Amino acid sequence: MAGMSMEDTSSDQVWLLHVDGLSMAQGSGASIVITSPQGEDLEFTIKFDYKASNNEAEYEALVIGMRMAHEAGAKHLLAYSNSQLIVKQIEGTFEAKEESIIQYLMQIKELKTSFDHFQVIQIPREANIKDDCLSKLASALEDCRTRHITIQCLPEARALLAVQPITARVDWRAPIIRWIEEGQLTHFLVQADTLYKRSYTHPLLLRCLSTEEGAHVL
Repeated sequence: MAGMSMEDTSSDQVWLLHVDGLSMAQGSGASIVITSPQGEDLEFTIKFDYKASNNEAEYEALVIGMRMAHEAGAKHLLAYSNSQLIVKQIEGTFEAKEESIIQYLMQIKELKTSFDHFQVIQIPREANIKDDCLSKLASALEDCRTRHITIQCLPEARALLAVQPITARVDWRAPIIRWIEEGQLTHFLVQADTLYKRSYTHPLLLRCLSTEEGAHVL
């Protein structure tokens, strides 16, 4: 991780990550919103097939969001969480005692090396408007029907898995293609080994460009 501050990074290079974990009697889940430097949102809601505390759900969302952002090509990532405790634990101000939280912190420490710069800041829950609708969806799965949200199920907590370092840059389209093959995405499709995004306003298929193709077009 490079020794630079977010202020030294141009705004057109910074990716944003909003995460929120939720634990209720009906079940646990997490919401993730990844925003590219161009302002495009990738929204995900994950319902856990296991019991998780609010803090564990929040950490789960952050770990998954960091992995997704890296796979999408982010090198400068600014993450937002409404949990002051988690932000302070990541900064090292507060000590974690639970084994599951310690495991999450180890994964985050490893994932941070995948970015040139990573920072997580705390924002009030009432200010986390982008995730509010997704948080409800994580447990109720009945709201936000007009939003293009990908719903996934997670069978096992990542705190139980070994830390897996990420070193190679991955084509941002690769995880989307994988999720399509697993039946998790409906607003993308693959035809003749080419990734397309469906348009909900026009009967068109929008071809997704690779990072190199996008740079050439620009």
